[in-house]
Amino acid sequence: MTFIRSTFKKNRSLWLPALNYIRAMSSEGPTSAFSTLSISRPSNAITHVELNRPEKRNAMNRAFWSEMVDCFTEIAGDSECRVVIFSGAGKIFTAGIDLMDMASDVLQPEGDDTARTSWNLRRIITKYQETFSVIEKCPKPVVAAVHGACVGGGVDLITACDIRLCTQDAWFQIKEVDIGLAADVGTLQRLPKVIGSGSLVNELALTARKMYSDEAKSCGLVSRVFPDKESMMDGALELAGEIAARSPVAVQGTKMNLIYSRDHSVAEGLDYMATWNMSMLQTQDVMKSAQAAMEKKTPKEVAFSKL
Repeated sequence: MTFIRSTFKKNRSLWLPALNYIRAMSSEGPTSAFSTLSISRPSNAITHVELNRPEKRNAMNRAFWSEMVDCFTEIAGDSECRVVIFSGAGKIFTAGIDLMDMASDVLQPEGDDTARTSWNLRRIITKYQETFSVIEKCPKPVVAAVHGACVGGGVDLITACDIRLCTQDAWFQIKEVDIGLAADVGTLQRLPKVIGSGSLVNELALTARKMYSDEAKSCGLVSRVFPDKESMMDGALELAGEIAARSPVAVQGTKMNLIYSRDHSVAEGLDYMATWNMSMLQTQDVMKSAQAAMEKKTPKEVAFSKL
């Protein structure tokens, strides 16, 4: 035992990554090995991802952009997880991009001439776009729970989520025009399809004005408003539990087809759906669900296999 302790102390930097991985894969649910995200398993089949830089108002620093991709790639392949809740630690959801930490990437891109600098800058932008696109690509539904401010990159993030909830004190702001740029990681592409009003999207994006929770609810950006963060998180957990109780084949297929149909014509969406279900209808989950309905059981009383 003394030898093991001595070896661990001498090689601590080598052992810690392995220990963090083991903890993250433990049966009690994942434990965060990230510096900007806190990961937990509050209930069976539900993963909670929390933006965890409260001392910096959850500003999105350089590490965040890569950790989000790693986090949701892992979640996508985690058969224990059926639904995700995404929230922010501390007083607000997020203040958006961490300008002090990210300025060098955007303002001083590498390159020997204009062409090479432009290519490098394009590579950086597409890398940042993937940070939020990975939420859509993850087949598990993602529920965003917003309290307080949701600024800039925060709007990019939540528009990539499947369901959005917020507190009464929440407000949303597309801040990019105030710092001299057009939003480039998802808001301008996803928000028009989320709320449906081109005029309102243009107003918000061109003026950077704040939109408060009542307006967010009326325009469809969020589906529910809660009195405070505690009740919102309770509501998010209850909603996630309802989703997790359903067949993962049905739930994940529904998410993937909703996203496909959003970006294609009705005819293309129907054709894709037919191709999808020609295999997915052969799942045992259909028979299990039908049997449960005849026996007047709730979805939570049906045992669906992991996916």
